[in-house]
Amino acid sequence: MSDPAAHNGGAPHVPVLLRPLLEAVAPVEGIWIDGTLGAGGYTRGLLEAGADKVIGIDRDPLAHEMARDWGAAYGDRLELVESNFAQMDEAAEAVDGVVLDLGVSSMQLDRAERGFSFMKDGPLDMRMGQAGRTAADIVNTADEADIADILYIYGEERQSRRIARAIVQDRPFDRTLPLAELIERVIGRTKPGQAHAATRSFQALRIAVNGEYDALWQGLMAAERVLKPGGRLAVVTFHSVEDRMVKRFFQLHGGKKEHVNRYATEVPEATEPFEVLTRKAIGPDAEELAANPRARSAKLRVGRRTTVPARPVEATELSMPQMKPTTTRRR
Repeated sequence: MSDPAAHNGGAPHVPVLLRPLLEAVAPVEGIWIDGTLGAGGYTRGLLEAGADKVIGIDRDPLAHEMARDWGAAYGDRLELVESNFAQMDEAAEAVDGVVLDLGVSSMQLDRAERGFSFMKDGPLDMRMGQAGRTAADIVNTADEADIADILYIYGEERQSRRIARAIVQDRPFDRTLPLAELIERVIGRTKPGQAHAATRSFQALRIAVNGEYDALWQGLMAAERVLKPGGRLAVVTFHSVEDRMVKRFFQLHGGKKEHVNRYATEVPEATEPFEVLTRKAIGPDAEELAANPRARSAKLRVGRRTTVPARPVEATELSMPQMKPTTTRRR
């Protein structure tokens, strides 16, 4: 979902890269899926740009609670589905577009009780939905080696072993701030202008709790299945692993956009399920960066569905980080 800095001094949520996304998928018409509804920024953007209907999918009940307020104005042009976007093809058939805005949303970070933020004290939860294990379950029951692997593989935290050792020595943890403070003590207090010392570790725990990489892998294949020929898939990522997975997916399942000679009598036949519309990832321009500096990590990739049948892709083909099952101990 959108970058956590999308709130500007209490201003309404504005999704990152909305304008270039709408330009890249134009014309916006027919039925679209917003697989990461969040605060509804992309859904409203699509509806106002001309979509006949948007199916807003989110596993977070809070997103649906909030949508009841702003969504009423769109009537039956908006359909809400409480689910994981990895199963989007169970919610619709033959749609004209799919938008995915990955990561954690500002509405989740802003609520301390959700446990996503290392800047606010709250229960160490981090679940986007309401089911399954929490971040506290992981840090309090997993073996030291498993915690270190989670921090390194999902958060690319170079100090993962030192942090994991300290967690095991000091646990149990049930609140966010004590864990963030421990991480600062282990790797050094955050210096002005630098990312908080706990950033990578909290990212890693969130990804592990919510199975985010698996959802992205499954979601890309579901989007391929649900899109009709000519339908567009647009994905906004916020860190290198997600972007690498999306890039690899389009490399494996996408052909380059053909520049057809206007005098040619035949249009080249597609050989892959997607035609890649973004030769390079699209990032924020100077205007957007000035308004929201944290948008600097956002990247947008877009593809157009062809008539070639959908086919599965293995997680390893996308260079998806994978972990062995977490080992637990008795409390």
